[in-house]
Parts: sequence; C-alpha cells; structure tokens
Amino acid sequence: MKNRIKEMRTALGLTQEELAEQVGARRETVVFLEQGKYNPSLQLAFNVAKALKTTVDKLFSE
Repeated sequence: MKNRIKEMRTALGLTQEELAEQVGARRETVVFLEQGKYNPSLQLAFNVAKALKTTVDKLFSE
C-alpha cells in the first residue's frame, strides 16, 4: 500500500520519533509504515492521519 506519511511528516517538521509518540507507536512502526512494509490497523491509520492534519483517504492509496 502506498502512502504519503513521510512526505506529510517532513512537511510538518516532525521526526519519526515525534510522530510515533503522538500516535502511541514505536519509531520502527513509523519506519515500516513509511516504507509500505506494514499495514496499520484502522485506529493507527486514523491516529497517523490526525497527527499529520489530514485524512486517511489522502494519506493512503493502493
């Protein structure tokens, strides 16, 4: 699954660690999300979208 997490995270000036803290995950989870190696739960997807001030639709695509 393709996503825009890294693009949106860096646009907001957040580190992977800061995003991880905001969404209640580990930094490694953010790394795997950005690389498309991990499909998040619906709750995590909503939390990431909220932290990045966007919607799940705009964040993830197939």
